[in-house]
Amino acid sequence: MFFKVQIDVNCEETVTATVHRRTPLIDEIERLILQENMTDQLFGYDGDEICVLEIRMVECFFSEADKTYAIYADGRKYQVKKRLYELEEILPKEFERISKSALANWKRVSKLSVQLSGAVNVVFKSGYVDCISRRCFSELKRRYGI
Repeated sequence: MFFKVQIDVNCEETVTATVHRRTPLIDEIERLILQENMTDQLFGYDGDEICVLEIRMVECFFSEADKTYAIYADGRKYQVKKRLYELEEILPKEFERISKSALANWKRVSKLSVQLSGAVNVVFKSGYVDCISRRCFSELKRRYGI
C-alpha cells in the first residue's frame, strides 16, 4: 500500500483511495475523513447512497436491531454509523432522550399525543411518531413544565 499527500493551498481538499476491495480499515479511513470537522452534519446511509444530513433537520435518532437510524425532515430513514450514546455527546442541546432507544429533536416536534393507555407519543413535523417512555416523560415534564 502506498500513501501520497499533495499540499496545494489553492485547491479544494479531495481524498481518493484506490483499493482492491472494501475492508474494515477502508471503512474507518472513510469515517475519519468524512466526519472530520463536521459538527453540523452527519452522514446517513441509504442502501448504496451516502447522504449528508444536516443535524438540525434530523427529527429523531433511534436504534433497532443493533443499528442506529435517523429520521430526516422529509420522512426518510437513514442508517448512521454512531451509537445513541455517541450521538448524545456530539448533538446540540435540543436533542433529548425520549426512551432507551431514541433521541428526539425538540425543534422538529409538532405535538405530543396522549393515548388512552396513558402513553405519550411525540409527533414530528414529517409525520413520524415515536413513543416517549414514562421515565423520560417525567424528566421532560420537570424540565419543560409540560
